[in-house]
Amino acid sequence: MALNITHQIGSFAGTPISSDSTSGDTAATVSAAAVWKSPAANLRCQVIKPEFASAEGLSPPLSPCRSPVLNGIRSDLSVACQAFTTEAPAGTEVEHREGGKVKAKGSGVPVYVMMPLDSVTAGNTVNRKKAMNVAMAALKSAGVEGVMMDVWWGLVEREAPGEYNWGGYVELMEMAKKHGLKVQAVMSFHQCGGNVGDSCTIPLPKWVGEEIDNDPDLAYTDQWGRRNYEYVSLGCDTLPVLKGRTPVQCYADFMRSFRDNFKHLLGDTIVEIQVGMGPAGELRYPSYPEQNGTWKFPGIGAFQCYDKYMLSSLKASAEAQGKHDWGSTGPTDAGEYNNWPEDTTFFRKEGGGWDSEYGEFFLTWYSQMLLDHGERILTSAKSIFNNTGVKISVKVAGIHWHYGSRSHAPELTAGYYNTRFRDGYLPIAQMLARHGAIFNFTCIEMRDHEQPQDALCAPEKLVKQVALATQKAQVPLAGENALPRYDEYAHEQIIKASQLDVDGNSDETEMCAFTYLRMNPQLFQPDNWRKFVAFVKKIKEGKGAHKCWEQVEREAEHFVHVTQPLVQEAAVLMH
Repeated sequence: MALNITHQIGSFAGTPISSDSTSGDTAATVSAAAVWKSPAANLRCQVIKPEFASAEGLSPPLSPCRSPVLNGIRSDLSVACQAFTTEAPAGTEVEHREGGKVKAKGSGVPVYVMMPLDSVTAGNTVNRKKAMNVAMAALKSAGVEGVMMDVWWGLVEREAPGEYNWGGYVELMEMAKKHGLKVQAVMSFHQCGGNVGDSCTIPLPKWVGEEIDNDPDLAYTDQWGRRNYEYVSLGCDTLPVLKGRTPVQCYADFMRSFRDNFKHLLGDTIVEIQVGMGPAGELRYPSYPEQNGTWKFPGIGAFQCYDKYMLSSLKASAEAQGKHDWGSTGPTDAGEYNNWPEDTTFFRKEGGGWDSEYGEFFLTWYSQMLLDHGERILTSAKSIFNNTGVKISVKVAGIHWHYGSRSHAPELTAGYYNTRFRDGYLPIAQMLARHGAIFNFTCIEMRDHEQPQDALCAPEKLVKQVALATQKAQVPLAGENALPRYDEYAHEQIIKASQLDVDGNSDETEMCAFTYLRMNPQLFQPDNWRKFVAFVKKIKEGKGAHKCWEQVEREAEHFVHVTQPLVQEAAVLMH
């Protein structure tokens, strides 16, 4: 019996894969199905463990109009698909951009879709290959520009330093090329597991884990001595602590090997390299780790500067300013992970240490270490990918809780020196500007009133601040949604945020791209898929478009209906 795409994806998602853990325990078996099943949209940002949803009773979603698996299709369907995906607003002017991309002026924001975290298996093969193929074709037919895929350090250079296995990624890249999809490749130098939405475990390379076992101070450390193994501490960026190489050298060698192995696709299929800078691939400290229940939303988090390498830098900085007493430790009155600002002496609004001379010294040092980390890696990335036609981007976390407080405690512990009296995002934007990099920001789907008001959450205000900082620094801004959302209300917010009308301007400035979280069975459920197709069309219309949402939905509805037989045909061929 033929299965529809949701059944196909569900069936392929059930194969367990084995992952090695850096924690020293026995190898864990992780079910890939969790990757395909996203947590239900949770407006409070709490972590909910994904459950395995049944795909029974779901009708087939949209399918490709020119998919190679179909070996030719009826001309009427092909024409319908082509008309849908290539339609452009009348009167647009075409301007050429670096990387082989052509974007019509005022033509809106191109949409990318994040692929599953475990798209490549521990054995360096493509996971759920048939489902991937059909899903990619469906995305292309819906007008999606491309996909974002994590290229895991822990898979490619797992066994030994300098030994790279690009196996599964070669196949995935070629699959994207075949379907005419662009690729945003994420150089994922972090561990998968321990953050929101992480539904599989991919540790750092084995040999890196061995070095951390030998020298635990290579891991980020909090004031209670708790180690974090998501990412190598930036305190040792320039020290040869990884089998004779510095961490930054390891990252550079990895990117160089990627460039050499995929040079024939750079600038054409692979159009962007997002360079991982920390946990979850973001430029930040692992200040709010969810693993083992350490942190829960909306806690303030904790400073991560207690490994010997970070403390050595802190001591040197304090002595350079003649403040010897300030160099032995970080703030001791900053509370614990799940405190709120007013629970602490350091973060409280009245007389808090954050607003003292010491607080300014410490927070300046702590945030500058993060900026220097970004500078070092971007310097390498820029030289490696120079003249390849790809853009470089960096992801910054959308830490919106307690944003309405004076101290902005969760941002401070993450390394963003942003308070009521200081803009912490402009220095980041200026750093990215020096390297011609894109500022990629999350949480643009959220509205202030959806969040718990007692925690003074303000994602809309945060997005506006970041947009203003990037405009001032003249850096392109790209966006992502932080949590899975399939509803029109979230889609409308994304479109509004993407238009960057932050200071009342009405020019044609827009986000340079939007990446949607994430490819999974829920996305392909009929109702969600119809809304997603309409969303893609609407955001691609651009600021100059005047079609109402209902009109776009009607066009999407017609498209979904016309291609329904094609989906069923593709499902038969896949089975």
